[in-house]
Amino acid sequence: MSRILRIDTSSRTDGSFSRDLTDAFMEKWLQRRPADQVVVRDLAAAPLPHIADVTIKGYYTPADQMDASLRTATALSDLLIHELRAADILVLSVPMYNFSIPSALKAWIDQIVRIGHTFSYDGKGFNGLLPGKRAYVLIAYGAGGYLDGGPFAGADFVQPYLKFLLNFLGIADVTFIPIEATTADPATIAANARKARALIDAAVAAASLRAAA
Repeated sequence: MSRILRIDTSSRTDGSFSRDLTDAFMEKWLQRRPADQVVVRDLAAAPLPHIADVTIKGYYTPADQMDASLRTATALSDLLIHELRAADILVLSVPMYNFSIPSALKAWIDQIVRIGHTFSYDGKGFNGLLPGKRAYVLIAYGAGGYLDGGPFAGADFVQPYLKFLLNFLGIADVTFIPIEATTADPATIAANARKARALIDAAVAAASLRAAA
């Protein structure tokens, strides 16, 4: 049995392609692995605050020197990091907003990327402290041309950023499942949805084979 942490980041609750794609992924996953536990954090339904000056001070203060104000300022970070550490599998549901990630997701990232908790630095290099986990990132692009070396591939700051970030934290096993051109005509959207569903099927089947090995 695995524990899954699902993070939803789209501001849209109805008509969201990233949420719909992630729903399809979770449905397929739980069909094969019904005993897995799922924890959902919806960053649109419950937005996170941006980190403040006192939060940053708390990040860089040794535990034995934390006062009450610093402990309060970092309490949310502690909670979110605990959720992430407890998960075996991270599922990120991400729409592209203006060539990058939603600010709601960036707020979560700023709370969980924390020295001494999710990464370390020894004066010479960085080391991720979350090894052994897997991540699935389901991305919706409004326009086409971002995938397979298309004309907008260079403007995709979602996949490269999230891959680097997750790897930095020690999560080396990252699978991206995209759908693009979600603002196109119905036939194009349907065709791209079929491609995305095929990627979901392949990813879940591969995970099941790993679990059975």
